[in-house]
Amino acid sequence: MKLVADLHIHSHFSRATSKDLTFEHLHKWAQIKGVQVVATGDIAHPGWLQEMHAKLEAAEDGLFRLKEELASAIREQTPAACRTPVRFLLGGEISNIYKRGGKTRKIHNIVFAPSLDAVERLQTRLERIGNIRADGRPILGLDSRDLLEIVLEVDDRCHLIPAHIWTPWFAMLGSMSGFDSVEECFADLTPHIFALETGLSSDPPMNWRVSNLDRYTLVSNSDAHSPQKLAREATLFDTELAYDALFAALRTGDPERFLGTVEFFPEEGKYHLDGHRKCGVCWEPTTTLAHNGICPQCGKVVTVGVMHRVEVLADRAPGEKPARTHPYYSLVPLPEVLSEVHGVGASSRAVDQEYYKLLHRLGSELYILRHAPLQEIAAAGGMRLAEGIGRMRAGQVDMAPGYDGEYGVVHVLGGSTPQIDLFAGLIPSPRTVAPPNRYRKSSSQRR
Repeated sequence: MKLVADLHIHSHFSRATSKDLTFEHLHKWAQIKGVQVVATGDIAHPGWLQEMHAKLEAAEDGLFRLKEELASAIREQTPAACRTPVRFLLGGEISNIYKRGGKTRKIHNIVFAPSLDAVERLQTRLERIGNIRADGRPILGLDSRDLLEIVLEVDDRCHLIPAHIWTPWFAMLGSMSGFDSVEECFADLTPHIFALETGLSSDPPMNWRVSNLDRYTLVSNSDAHSPQKLAREATLFDTELAYDALFAALRTGDPERFLGTVEFFPEEGKYHLDGHRKCGVCWEPTTTLAHNGICPQCGKVVTVGVMHRVEVLADRAPGEKPARTHPYYSLVPLPEVLSEVHGVGASSRAVDQEYYKLLHRLGSELYILRHAPLQEIAAAGGMRLAEGIGRMRAGQVDMAPGYDGEYGVVHVLGGSTPQIDLFAGLIPSPRTVAPPNRYRKSSSQRR
């Protein structure tokens, strides 16, 4: 069974997240986006666990669904063309901040559990260590290696995946507080790590440059802080609908069961390049090195982004790849495409109306972005929309890259690429090599 999964999100108990991160809204938006399996998020929070007990019921082994009385009450809010069963998988992020090797480490990890009983036992263990009630993503003074040990002791079906591994400030390989390898971070328990989350600012080809990561399955998830951000990145499976089946696919990387990932164009991620947001300085790694990492505007150290960090650890040239790879599909969220097509903001009423019109006529957002025939998109939303999605599928985009916490900006109708033939039957295909340097330099990069 082909499945789209988003295995890293948050709840309304996490700081700086939407109050709409409830199971009802997640159930609805998973269908709108085209996701069949979505993580619950925030499994370390007792209040969220209470809501799990109140609103979810057991479905397939290790998976849960929204109780029918709740699902039926919101069914009419979901376009008929998008309606599909949704399953929840128990998983959420934990922030580990601790000293190791004379350095403060700040690592985010995603932990997963097969049952509510296991979640309760995990919370009991973690509450002995720190405050798990103040934030849905608790900050614990606990070594990542020791967190993994606790997770395995709670239930041998529990798992841990390091989150957005390249993010500068809070990640296993981050430039500011991370390590240089998985082994450095997890020591003797490294064999229990089998998958890594690449994050919004990197894509598989960037990770392929580091041979030390070859043995791990690369996954992508949204890290959504609102229901509307679900599936901006996602992971693709062809498995039985069951907890153990999904993790077996991740553990083995079997290409018949693990089908790859849905990705941001990494330039759109907010830590792709180096820079200093307050001063509008955005640099590629060579420029950072030429300036000794110092911002010329304020004299402070710039934030070293993901591209630079990959370059530091890479032992392969751009475009080289390991023996084992999986497909990936670089997409732009549909509201952003509609924003460019109509010349209005992505959160505008006009875009919202057009978005729902397309959902009703064509189906879920991921279906529209990945699979819908361009002729049908043109009939439903106009030739410019079809052209924009065609360009996106072909990787013909212009980017102003993100840096130092500032999201990048994508343009799919920049006018720099040839006209898409809507009648050529263009369909999305997995990209298998590193993309060219396809972004135009902003004024801050030319400084």
